[in-house]
Amino acid sequence: MDENIKKGIKRLSENAEIGVARSILRWKYKKEGGAPPRDDDLETQSRMVAGKAHDIITERGRNVWNELKKVYAKTGAKEEPDE
Repeated sequence: MDENIKKGIKRLSENAEIGVARSILRWKYKKEGGAPPRDDDLETQSRMVAGKAHDIITERGRNVWNELKKVYAKTGAKEEPDE
């Protein structure tokens, strides 16, 4: 895959994560009855929340993958050759 396409997809997904975080933060402020912060402050908070969420998901995904590999190794399962 072309590097420009990869970068574009990555940027798109990061922007989507930030957008979801921004929406959740606005909802949270509205639910608590407080006034939402200025747009630039909300953007900063959204980026921080999305970054933390991404880090947590990455770490947990790595843990799940490692556990799956351990289970697979314990069963002694071998890959079947492609037919």
